[in-house]
Amino acid sequence: MSTGKFVAGFIVGGVVGAVIGVLLAPQSGEETREMLGNTTKEAYGKVSDAAKEIQQKAESVVDEVQRKGEEIIGKIQDMINKQKNEA
Repeated sequence: MSTGKFVAGFIVGGVVGAVIGVLLAPQSGEETREMLGNTTKEAYGKVSDAAKEIQQKAESVVDEVQRKGEEIIGKIQDMINKQKNEA
């Protein structure tokens, strides 16, 4: 399972659990709405943080793949030049 899917599942599970807990809590409607608003803001912050983390990891992977690709291209060009010089 990828880290991104795990994080997304963890966040969604937390949000669902929090909403169910709030709806079943013995509070007035106003308190419940306030708590739901706070929970929503908190969940949005967590999702936003997770999305940023995933984006940073993806950028890191892309940079590494690009660097490796440039290395391979350089080696191939060296091999081609070596073959031309020998011919």
